[in-house]
Amino acid sequence: IRMSADDDELKSNFFQVQNEVPGSPMFMMQLCKNARHLEVQIVGDEHGNAVALNGRDCSTQRRFQKIFEEGPPTIAKPDTFRQMEKAAMRLTQSIGYSGAGTVEYLYNAENDEFSFLELNPRLQVEHPVTEGLTGVNLPATQLQVAMGIPLSNMPQIRKFYGKDVNENSPIDFQEEEYPPINKHVLAARITAENPDEGFKPTSGRIDRVKFQSSSSVWGYFSITNNGGIHEFADSQFGHLFASGVNREEARKALVLALKEIDVRGEIRNPVEYLVKLL
Repeated sequence: IRMSADDDELKSNFFQVQNEVPGSPMFMMQLCKNARHLEVQIVGDEHGNAVALNGRDCSTQRRFQKIFEEGPPTIAKPDTFRQMEKAAMRLTQSIGYSGAGTVEYLYNAENDEFSFLELNPRLQVEHPVTEGLTGVNLPATQLQVAMGIPLSNMPQIRKFYGKDVNENSPIDFQEEEYPPINKHVLAARITAENPDEGFKPTSGRIDRVKFQSSSSVWGYFSITNNGGIHEFADSQFGHLFASGVNREEARKALVLALKEIDVRGEIRNPVEYLVKLL
């Protein structure tokens, strides 16, 4: 991969790459500096409806793996993000998608433009960020979709849109907007990686995992005391979700929660590194 700032660099890099991978197809694309990875959480039902349940900013990544996830996305202008939501709903309806999914975008803050990346046809591990913002239980919503219940009839979605949960009047999700979200959720992934060795994955015995959820921070771990992580496992073994009335309050709550985590055993984790990033 070569970055070209002008025509002369482009010409030089073209021949350089051509010689490095002879006979291979070559691709040229626009460079987006300081671009953001923004996502829209969508749900489609069996009746051709689709709803966008706000979204997440997952731009903080290392080696293409997310480190932090947060919502609502604050980098995009509200009108622009609403366009992203509408585009995500149109895509969901156009392919007849049923169930929960994520439409991912590359957002360029310099010119306020966004480009489609992919539609992930599943729940993602960071979906509790959306649940914390909207009050919509996504696994339960998937079950209701599978039962054939229209989105407009689901109580939690109706409540999110400010509708009477005891009624079943239709909701035009493309035209009607949900009330403003007055909170922020910030999440951090806990992994078995060694930050002192280039974040090399570690494995082995785990003697103790200590963490206490609170009113502002909720967390889960896939391992318990006297457990372990084998060498073929995914490195992530925990996830923390902090909420606050704004981004700064959520950040402070997450920092305090990370400092209280105690993991002892043969594995390493980057909790101190995460605290420094925050």
